[in-house]
Amino acid sequence: MNKLRLRPQERNVPHPERPLRVLLTTDWWEPVVNGVVASVSTLRRELEALGCEVRVLTLSDGMRTWSEGGVYHIGSLSAQLVYDHARIGMPANRHVLGEIMAWRPDVVHSQCEFSTHVWARRIARTLGVPLVHTYHTIYEDYTHYYSPSRTVGRRVVASFSRRLLERTDAVIVPTQKVSRLLRSYRVRRPIHVVPTGLDLQRFRPATTAAEREDAAALRAAIGVRPDQRVLLSVCRLAKEKNLDEVLDHVAASGREDTVLVLVGDGPYREELVHRARTLGITDRVLFVGVVDPSEVQRWYRIGDVFVSASLSETQGLTFIEALACGLPLLCRRDPSLDPVVIDGVTGWQVEGEQEFCERLDQLLGDRISREAMSGAAVEHAHATCGAREFGRAVLEVYQQLRSRRAPRILTRQPVPA
Repeated sequence: MNKLRLRPQERNVPHPERPLRVLLTTDWWEPVVNGVVASVSTLRRELEALGCEVRVLTLSDGMRTWSEGGVYHIGSLSAQLVYDHARIGMPANRHVLGEIMAWRPDVVHSQCEFSTHVWARRIARTLGVPLVHTYHTIYEDYTHYYSPSRTVGRRVVASFSRRLLERTDAVIVPTQKVSRLLRSYRVRRPIHVVPTGLDLQRFRPATTAAEREDAAALRAAIGVRPDQRVLLSVCRLAKEKNLDEVLDHVAASGREDTVLVLVGDGPYREELVHRARTLGITDRVLFVGVVDPSEVQRWYRIGDVFVSASLSETQGLTFIEALACGLPLLCRRDPSLDPVVIDGVTGWQVEGEQEFCERLDQLLGDRISREAMSGAAVEHAHATCGAREFGRAVLEVYQQLRSRRAPRILTRQPVPA
């Protein structure tokens, strides 16, 4: 194991003459497509727009450690057997950690609970700076990956989360649902609810003739007829997303004028293909696969309604993206979606097959009502989900912590890499 020994340091006092320096740590980074990557990428951009210097410490997609453009990629091993696309970091490179220490971030903000969080905690402790953690994932919804018992799995998650978060200075969560969950785990650290923001210049309805033509061409390219309505889902194809229920509801609706377009891929794809075949709706379910992250907004624009039955969302970033693109939402009832899905205004939260079918008929049967709901969805996204407000709220958390934190003397304590 490499060890980095620091030279004696001065008191960790603020540097008013330079911008605030923020180190973001995450196990996931581009080109991986998920909510964590989208959130961290947006936060980095917004903090930089607010005048901060931001660097990212993440995992490489192989054994090689490298850096580019303020992003440090630490060599890692595949953990594919544990979770799709997951990786485990190798002992951190001495040169990389030395460079980060010399840069001296004022705040360390971790975004994942595993490999990079270990480094985040050590860096923050050694430099005597605040450690902030964003809790993105409700792990108890993933217990089927490692425990046959949900009760046992929840106890493990609660204990793990409590121990990890008690070593931080503050916790950021995207919704009140997650805040309540962490309090039920007996997490006592300050918890700040900060919804993830969205680039509303990018995620918006088609507004030009060229964009409308592009959406029509994209629909035709995947085999959607002009007379069909698109029920869109954008997510990882995993068991916890509960897409089986969506397929069941689509089959029960009996609407031959609809086609379900699933954008994304994952370990549960074959099971979903089999279920669609069993339900006799293979001609009305299209598996698009993974799309280029820079073009995902094009796919939202082909939709008429965004559908989901997931109960594993901390906030549901794809729901917000759909909202901003003008898609009414038809989703399984879940407290995390209360700020996003306003019943009868931006869409509907439903419970059960009958209610899904009734609301779908209502949405597709009344064009004027659907268009009004689409407009309300865009307005609500602009009122509540802007990226600028997200960046400012997170920066406020940093500033509060730095104003409260007493200066500390750094020691020669070795930092295991």
